[in-house]
Amino acid sequence: MTTTNTQTTPAPNWLWPVSVITGVVFLIVIGVQSGVTGVQELSDPGALTRWALPATKAIHNIAWSLTFGALMFAAIILPRWTKMPKRGKQQPPQDAEEHPAYTRTIKIASVSAIVWTFSAIAQIVFTYSDVAGMPVNTSQGFSDGMLDYVLAIAVGRAWFWMTIIAAVVTSLIFALRSPTGMAWAAGISLAGVIPLALVGHSSSGDDHFAAVNSIGLHLLGVLLWVGGLVLLAMLAPTLVGTSQVRPKIKQDHTQPLVYTVLSRYSAVAGVAIILVAGSGIANAAIRMETFEHFLAPYGLMVVLKFVLTVALGLIGLAHRVRVIPRLKTGTTQPPAGARRTLWQLIAVEVVIMVGVMVTATLLGSSEPPKPEEIPPDASPARITTKYELPPELTAIRWITEWRFNWLWVAVAIFLAIWYLRAIRKLADRGDRWPIRRTIVFFLGLAILVWDTSSAPAIYGLVMFSAHMVNHMILTMVIPIFLVLGAPITLAMRSMESRRDGTRGPREYMLAILHSKYSKVITNPIFAAVNFAGSLVIFYFTPVFEFALRYHIGHELMNVHFLLTGFIFVSVMIGIDPLPNRPSYPLRLVILLATMVFHAFIAVALTGSDSLLMAEWFSAIGRDWGASAIEDQQVGGLIMWGTGEFPTVALAMIVLFRWRQEDMKHAKRRDERVEKHGDSDLDELNDYYARMAAANEEHTPHDTVR
Repeated sequence: MTTTNTQTTPAPNWLWPVSVITGVVFLIVIGVQSGVTGVQELSDPGALTRWALPATKAIHNIAWSLTFGALMFAAIILPRWTKMPKRGKQQPPQDAEEHPAYTRTIKIASVSAIVWTFSAIAQIVFTYSDVAGMPVNTSQGFSDGMLDYVLAIAVGRAWFWMTIIAAVVTSLIFALRSPTGMAWAAGISLAGVIPLALVGHSSSGDDHFAAVNSIGLHLLGVLLWVGGLVLLAMLAPTLVGTSQVRPKIKQDHTQPLVYTVLSRYSAVAGVAIILVAGSGIANAAIRMETFEHFLAPYGLMVVLKFVLTVALGLIGLAHRVRVIPRLKTGTTQPPAGARRTLWQLIAVEVVIMVGVMVTATLLGSSEPPKPEEIPPDASPARITTKYELPPELTAIRWITEWRFNWLWVAVAIFLAIWYLRAIRKLADRGDRWPIRRTIVFFLGLAILVWDTSSAPAIYGLVMFSAHMVNHMILTMVIPIFLVLGAPITLAMRSMESRRDGTRGPREYMLAILHSKYSKVITNPIFAAVNFAGSLVIFYFTPVFEFALRYHIGHELMNVHFLLTGFIFVSVMIGIDPLPNRPSYPLRLVILLATMVFHAFIAVALTGSDSLLMAEWFSAIGRDWGASAIEDQQVGGLIMWGTGEFPTVALAMIVLFRWRQEDMKHAKRRDERVEKHGDSDLDELNDYYARMAAANEEHTPHDTVR
């Protein structure tokens, strides 16, 4: 056993003062140059609001990021105890103490969550003061107006929900302390991305879905990157000393805790910087069209933010290539020289990151060069769907019309890169992964991108039939390809088990697979009812209207039907490990029942004279193609066809798997009989022989007369 060395390397004395000064300088200089903090001519809210609004928003963003970063570290990066639990046990030894790094992380999370909550409240006050052009005061009129602002205005509602989310996360941090509890709190804190993305810049622009998704991805990347980096700087003194926890990278091999933490965070930061850079480029493309736009104050802030982000990326790359390998010593004590270099890199990154956050905050408060308001002479389609009416749908336009949904493009790219990296890990280990699984998985990702970014998604806003194509491919076709790619099996085989008392992706995946929730949703009856019943709930309740009118509803629809289809297909034909796997005859019965149910709903839609969402499909001004009711009837036929053919394909796969299993069973039995004999068959033959002998004894012989 090693003893705990309390020696730490404190943060440089200049780090936090310089960070604060950098933030203030950026706020003053950029705020004045861009005019964000300038006096407003028509209705000035006063100097307090003009300066406090961007300042409190910057504090809010940093506190939100730091809270999420601390929760992420507690959930998946840091060990909780100074001694690891025994193999197969959840509880640590009785003499184990909570690790100082974990304790410090929870304290940071609790304080930053409180700051996050109060800064969100401050945003409600100051954004209302700015919108109303009224200085902050304690009058009844100001209070009543702010209440109406929270209840009726999108920006006010967004900050109200952000306050609720922050308060809930704060309560969970104080109520829970386990890594699993922190994981739940981290997931809830991510929900704050939704309201801010829906009211951010470009949410009313020419490409509403792309704008909202790019803002959401940008916020997600910022949370992963900024929160982790700032927390790392605050946590570093507890990481560089000798610890009783010996992270096992390989069998009988230990590494310093600082190496383990940095290597894990580095992987997260790599994903984050790709999200930030990619979504930032998409945002800039939506908001600016010409070179002159980059010379405007808004464009100059975009350029400054881009330069600072690139600088951070390069420092992070140097961090990963030069510093982290030097911390890998094979003992619990990192080299002192590497620790000093680590502090230098972290300190510089934190200072630059503060500048980036303040710049981004002022950028969000500035008017982009390209107008984002819907023009007064907008067409009915633009007013209803937030897009102009697309040209008449022809066969070629099913392929040529594109409007990228950056959320699902990012999901597809992430899954593709992960899949290839996982295969490479297996190959490095000498294991092979079937090429057919790779092909079908990538086909599924390609269809996913096409279905969410091409004609089915574009025309699905104006035609029920196209919407039905979009929906049925999402829930019936794509899951078959993804399931046949066996991603869960690949993940379980490629991810290493952690041996330092922390929970990584593999551990959380196992916990989910073994949970009661997983047992319920993978029950074949529940999976079938959920799969088929979702159609009724979606199309014959207000859920359909919610999915059409609101972007979050549209994306939740995509997520729900994709996951519902994936679970159902996994239960029917998947090879991934599941708590429940029905027998082959039961699978065929379930598939037959599902086919009949789909046909019943499709016939109801085909023969109906009542138009679903008439106020939507009859108000978009579509002057080409079939009428709205005729198009809905075509959609019913599409539901019938696209529901039956994949179901038949699933039934064929089930029959094929059933036959394969029977043949394997028969082959194993034949091999066993050939090697050891068949005692059951020999016993039966002996029985028949004895019966024959007994019959011969009791049967009189014929005599010759």
